[in-house]
Amino acid sequence: MKVSDTQQAILDFIAARIEAEGVPPSQTEIANALGFRGVRAAQYHLDILEQAGLIRRVPGQARGIRLCTPPTESAEDVEIPVPSRRDSIENEALRLPVLGRVAAGLPIGADIGSDQVVLLDRNFFSPAPDYLLKVKGDSMRDDGIFDGDLIGVHRTPDAHSGQIVVARIDDEITVKLLKVSKGQVRLLPRNPDYSPIEVGPDQDFAIEGLYCGLVRPNR
Repeated sequence: MKVSDTQQAILDFIAARIEAEGVPPSQTEIANALGFRGVRAAQYHLDILEQAGLIRRVPGQARGIRLCTPPTESAEDVEIPVPSRRDSIENEALRLPVLGRVAAGLPIGADIGSDQVVLLDRNFFSPAPDYLLKVKGDSMRDDGIFDGDLIGVHRTPDAHSGQIVVARIDDEITVKLLKVSKGQVRLLPRNPDYSPIEVGPDQDFAIEGLYCGLVRPNR
C-alpha cells in the first residue's frame, strides 16, 4: 500500500515545521494546514503513516510526532508490512482485556467485568499496556482521543504533571491531562467545550494508570 498525495503532504508539512521551529505540529495544526474539517481526518492519515513506519507518535504528548525517515526521502514506494502467518501474529500480539469504559467528558462509572479480549500489535503502544478501556465522550479530542476508541492503560499509581492519565475520583473513572502545581491537582480536558476538574482535598482520588496509546475499532 502506497501513501497518498495527502499523506506525503502531511510528511512534508511535519518536516518543514520541525526544520523551521524545531518542534512538530499538533494534529489540529495539521488539520488546519491540509484543509481538513477536523482532527479526525488528520488522525486517520497519521495512523497510516505510523503503520508504514514513516512516523512515530509518543503517547501522551500533544506534539509527539517523530519522523522515522529523512525529510528528503520520498515515501511514495513505502509499503505497509502485512504479516503472512496467523500463528506468528498471535505469538507476537498482546492479549489485552477490555475491562470497561472511561469518560473523555464527565466522569462515569467504570463498567468493569467485560470478558472481551483483543489481540493487538505490541508496537502500537509505549509502554506496554495492561488492559484496554473504551472511551466515552470527546473531551480529549485535541489529543486525538475520540468517542469509541480503545485506549491502552499501563497500570501504575504514579504519574507526572503533563501526562495523560486514567484517574479515579470517588469511584468514578475518567481520562484527562494531569496537572499538579502547588499541591493542587487538576484534570484537564483537551476540548474547550469542557471545564477542568479540580480534585478537592476531601475527594477519594487515585491514579489508575497511564495512557499509552489507542486503537480505533471499525465503526
